[in-house]
Amino acid sequence: MDGIGLDRGGPAQPLLIARDLKKHFKVKGGPIGASVRAVDGVSFTLFKGETLGIVGESGCGKSTLARLLLHLIPPDGGELVFDGDAVAEERGISVNALRRQVQMVFQDSYSSLNPRMPVQDSVAFGPYVHGKGKLEARRIARDILVKVGLNPDLFGPRYPHELSGGQKQRVNIARALAIEPRMVILDEAVSALDKSVEAQVLNLLRALKANFNLTYLFISHDLNVVRYISDRVLVMYLGNVVELGPVDEIFSRPRHPYTVALLGSRPSMDPARRIEEPPIVGDPPSPINPPSGCRFRTRCLHAEDVCASKQPELGAWLSRDSHVAACHMGDPDSGHSLAGGLH
Repeated sequence: MDGIGLDRGGPAQPLLIARDLKKHFKVKGGPIGASVRAVDGVSFTLFKGETLGIVGESGCGKSTLARLLLHLIPPDGGELVFDGDAVAEERGISVNALRRQVQMVFQDSYSSLNPRMPVQDSVAFGPYVHGKGKLEARRIARDILVKVGLNPDLFGPRYPHELSGGQKQRVNIARALAIEPRMVILDEAVSALDKSVEAQVLNLLRALKANFNLTYLFISHDLNVVRYISDRVLVMYLGNVVELGPVDEIFSRPRHPYTVALLGSRPSMDPARRIEEPPIVGDPPSPINPPSGCRFRTRCLHAEDVCASKQPELGAWLSRDSHVAACHMGDPDSGHSLAGGLH
């Protein structure tokens, strides 16, 4: 069942389905049984050929979710389905087979590279360990370096400390693409770059996606970057998904109060539209002991009794165009006095 690189289900079948993923980290030295609920029941669908952007405050669980998808850390619960096959060692598709089809680009471009290995050897390492001969692996490395905008004769013999931040990140992208994955997870991949370099790398990522028929999961705290590169957006808060929908819908008609506040926090370029009051106040609650019901209710201007007593459901998404939010105001039967008010 470990068919590599094959589109087994056709374009209509989702590439990745996550169902109720959970990851709780035990607190050392804390109360008995205490744990950080980093990811606490996350579900979403990633369709073939799209870019799904994931946004949220620091500590909301974005990076933990990315590592769960590759099993870099083992999940405590939930299920992953990759192109129709469950990700499991005893059945479906194995973790090793998943990692040959899904690669990851991390935020820290320097620590991701071996400081004692030349660029060309770093890029060739992946194809080599996956069965290519040394000469073939080096040929693949040279070809992929060209595709990410680096001259292999000039940059191939260099070491990571001889490269700029943008060049190092291009090398990391080359490493990820060298084994011909179908999906790439980009975890804050451009956040450490200067704005001019960031724009170049974003345009490179868009071109590579089209050339290699890739699917992206793009994690970032920069809403403008997410809007530029994404087809759909998933909004996380305190380990939960609070909103999911097409990028234009999320940015023009947000349905969750947290998304509204998140978008309102962007600085305006118009001096006549300065932000006079913070769109959101207070710190996020502790992920060790999150609030009952809706986790955003302690910072929400519209919180009512029902928000404390019952956790809102995200709702079912049927297609790429579905726009859903986990808010009682969007459910006419919830009992909230403003039910339907944000729709």
